[in-house]
Amino acid sequence: MAMTIVETRQIIGGVDTHLDTHVAAAVDGNGGLLGVWSFPTTTGGFSDLYTWLSGFGTLCRVGVEGTGAYGAGLARFLRGAGVAVIEVGRPNRQARRAHGKSDTIDAVEAARAALSGRANAVAKTADGNVEAIRVLLVAYRSGRDSRTKYLNQLRHLGFCAPDDLRERFRGVPAASLARDAAALRPNRNGDPVLYATKLAMHTLGRRVIDIDTDCAQLRGELTDLVKATAPSLLDLHGVGTHTAALLLVAAGDNADRITSEAAFGHLCGVAPIHASSGKVTRHRLNRGGNRQANHALWRIVFTRMSSDPRTRAYVERRLAEGRSKPEIMRVLKRYVAREVYRHLPGV
Repeated sequence: MAMTIVETRQIIGGVDTHLDTHVAAAVDGNGGLLGVWSFPTTTGGFSDLYTWLSGFGTLCRVGVEGTGAYGAGLARFLRGAGVAVIEVGRPNRQARRAHGKSDTIDAVEAARAALSGRANAVAKTADGNVEAIRVLLVAYRSGRDSRTKYLNQLRHLGFCAPDDLRERFRGVPAASLARDAAALRPNRNGDPVLYATKLAMHTLGRRVIDIDTDCAQLRGELTDLVKATAPSLLDLHGVGTHTAALLLVAAGDNADRITSEAAFGHLCGVAPIHASSGKVTRHRLNRGGNRQANHALWRIVFTRMSSDPRTRAYVERRLAEGRSKPEIMRVLKRYVAREVYRHLPGV
């Protein structure tokens, strides 16, 4: 009796994500389009999307745009269902020029990018300490930027204030500016401009003090999370809580998705890119990658250049060879990325 073998075709999905609806496309192993449909961005919608894709065959992987933004919820759901989620970047520009722009085209392009390997980065799981660090960094960075803005406004009000108030705040250091401004006691019975200026400065001073309190709490939480996640990372020279947090966020909770230190260097934008042609062999700077992680590496290098004897000796040697400081810092950032990679969790 002959045995009948039933072959289930492999399916690749692609999703163009939005705030209210996701547009999904299914393609077969040859890139042939099987269907396109839209689903609401709810838990029920995610379930329907998964069921719809699985109805065409064995769902292998799904390319999702914006897994760190509108696609975050869908990516979590698909991973929970055991489906590999591939992070898809911006749609192919050549395809857009040739076929135009629509949600359907973007979804199909995402599926074909995941199929061909053009998009091959495993999406971050965003389900552990690193995701907690990321959301705390959002609040901390917002507070830091707002604090700077309010202090600048305080300085401006002090420069333009009536004479007595201007002289009172002349030369006040930034460290005590907010505290002195918050101590002002506006009096309605006096000059209206003086009253309004004191009230404005008092309000801005109180805001800065409140932000300082919030940021201190956030820094404490960040320090605890970083120590629990990658304690050895903080032992590296020049690595503080903030720089370590930025590097961990770039790597993600599933840092094992980064398969080598070279891949991590590319992720941080410190790996030179080939720009060779014909008989000319050359490299160019990598302007891409995670720019926050790139800045964190720059801060580490900057610190080491002033306080680490080994780095200082290296810089002096390279300067004697005719290298410029920016060139030396680029090389050092690559070295630091290699060192940091060995201290990432799960690597």
